[in-house]
Amino acid sequence: QLQLVESGGGLVQPGGSLRLSCAASGFTLGSHAIGWFRQAPGKEREGVSCISSSDGTTYYADSVKGRFTISRDNAKNTVYLEMNSLKPEDTAVYYCARQLLLRTCPLVLRSQIFGSWGQGTQVTVSS
Repeated sequence: QLQLVESGGGLVQPGGSLRLSCAASGFTLGSHAIGWFRQAPGKEREGVSCISSSDGTTYYADSVKGRFTISRDNAKNTVYLEMNSLKPEDTAVYYCARQLLLRTCPLVLRSQIFGSWGQGTQVTVSS
């Protein structure tokens, strides 16, 4: 079974930090581009960040650039998303997924070309 499991979410105050983890099983995570997405109630799923396997380049949505950092630990078969200076508008369920065909991140982070979605982890930013 090819699976991704997200963890690390929780309730934090504005300005706080969280570290999300995306653990892979059934495939080698280092062979795939991995994306982070989020979905808030009543809104479409939004691409947040991506890291390529071929050259290690990264992508960040403008809304999180400078605050979030994506990284991978191939030995642990895990991708991380460090989230700093969190804002209430960051509140959402966060998902990770692998790009289905290519090892590089797309110019536009569309969920339709990613797969192996996990159940997500809830991030709530509130005072």
